[in-house]
This record gives sequence, structure tokens and C-alpha cells, in this order.
Amino acid sequence: MLVKSRTILMFILLVSVKGVMAQSDISMATHWYNRANYNPAFIARTEYLYAFVNARQQWSGVEGAPKVLNVQLSGYVHDLHSAFGLSFVADRIGLTQATNPILTYAYRMGHKKKWSLSMGLSAGMFTHSIDGSRFDADIINDPSLLYNQERVISPDASAGIEFLSEHFVFGFSSTHLFSIGKPDNLFLNTNHRYGYCIYKNNKLKLLFYKVGLQVVNRKNFIVAEGNVFIRFKHPTGLMKGPREIFDLGLTYRSSRQMACMVGIMLTPDLRIGYAYDQSFITGYNRNGTHEIMIEYRIFSPAASTRIRCGNELFGVR
Repeated sequence: MLVKSRTILMFILLVSVKGVMAQSDISMATHWYNRANYNPAFIARTEYLYAFVNARQQWSGVEGAPKVLNVQLSGYVHDLHSAFGLSFVADRIGLTQATNPILTYAYRMGHKKKWSLSMGLSAGMFTHSIDGSRFDADIINDPSLLYNQERVISPDASAGIEFLSEHFVFGFSSTHLFSIGKPDNLFLNTNHRYGYCIYKNNKLKLLFYKVGLQVVNRKNFIVAEGNVFIRFKHPTGLMKGPREIFDLGLTYRSSRQMACMVGIMLTPDLRIGYAYDQSFITGYNRNGTHEIMIEYRIFSPAASTRIRCGNELFGVR
């Protein structure tokens, strides 16, 4: 326990020193359900108005461990071939806190059920603050530590594209565009680049599944992530078609982390989910990470990609 406490203390020391590291994008296991946080093109979904909330408690049992809240709201206007969204992220770790309110726009073009191409742009602000007055250091007045309070507000923007066909999803995005070319510092959210490919199959009567691979690049750091997802359905008859019941997911990252996910459809429009994220990095392998998710969908009667039979959707992503 003493070794673990020293490890966490060293981590808090690192994030509390000026200029040693930059802010990273939030890491959420349930991002496979909603990619709008790092690809604004994702919100161009014609099937429904959408509300998504997930909260993450990392390294349970460790004081000052990261806590993240992510809120996504979006809707599609068919006459404009456009989607509009609102995003808010709050990220707290140790003595630092970051917030990221964002407005998102995406334009969609395509050929009905065969394919679609979405282009998205998000813009807002990024605020990062540190409260050094809360730090209880072993060495009083250590000159390497920041003891006062500082807060920085900067503009923020991201852009991305996403191609959707009957069985495949391809996407590429770049986040925090104003950070490109700037040196790392504690108050900067660095530019990340995302690329992903997903195969999905919704033709089976009693289940929907997808398999995905994503690669994230931040400067010289690259993380690959694979995901397998299965959603089970229940036949309700000829009038309504199959109804979604629950789903299971499994993710593994090259950064030596694995996540298990489960979701339950309380109603055809409301879904709750839970994810347990386990790190295999020495020193943190006994501190699991918990994540909860709420998803609410209001189906649109004008959806061009909606199959008019129950809740089976071509546009499931």
C-alpha cells in the first residue's frame, strides 16, 4: 500500500508541475457507442434525436484519481441535410480540472440506404485550472511545485469525416486543432488524430454485432484498440418486428487495458450501460475503473435509413 501511495503521489507531482505535460483526450470505454466526442461527423444520424451521458471513475480507491463526465446532445434536420449538437466534458484529476463545452455541426450526403458521407466540425472552448493551494506536500515550499491557483481559457475546435455503408463504417478525425504545432504544456489539450474501421451486421433476426479497430495518435504516442459488440433482440411478432433487449462488449487497448461492457434496453428508446476497465500496468492492476452510461433516443418518423418494421435500423453505428 505504501508503494502504491508513493506511485500516486509521484503522478500528482507530475501533473502539478508547470510545463511537464499536456492535457490528453478523455478515455472512455463506452466511446464505441458514441464517437461524437472525438469525431463531430458522428452526429449526422438521421434515425433519431439523441442524448448520451457517460461518467467514469478511474482507479477506484485512489484519492485524486481521474473523474470524467461526458454529455452529448444531437439532432438531425432532414430538410437541411444537417445535424446540430452540443457537447460538454468535465475532467478532474488530482489538483487539476478541465471543462470543454462544444457546439457541433455535421453535413450528410449520400444515396439513401446504400451509403452516406458525413463531414463535421465542432468549436468551443477549453478551460484548464489548477489549485495548488490544496496540495499537501511533504517538503514545505518545494520550489518545483505550483502552490497558487491558475486558470487558462483557450479556443478549441475539431474536425472529422465518417463514411457509412450497409456493413462498414470508416472514420477519421483530428481534435484540438488550435494545438497543432504548439509545444506541450500543462494547460494545453494536445492535438489527437483518430482513424477507425467498423464492420457491422444487422441482418440477423435475433442479434446485431459489430467488430471495430481504432488507432489514436498523439505526437509520437500511438494506441490501437479493438472492440467486439453484440446486441441481442427478441421477436415480438409480425406487426412490430424484433425488439432490442441487451448487449455485451469487449475492448482491448495496446496500452495494456481491457474493458467489459453490458447494456440493457429499459424501453425501445432508453438504454443504460456499465463498463469495467481493468489496467494491466504495474501499480494500477488492482485499481479498476468504473463507467456508467445513459442513452436516450427519440426516433424520427422522417428517417430515411429507418426500416419501417419495429426498431431494426440500417443506420445503427
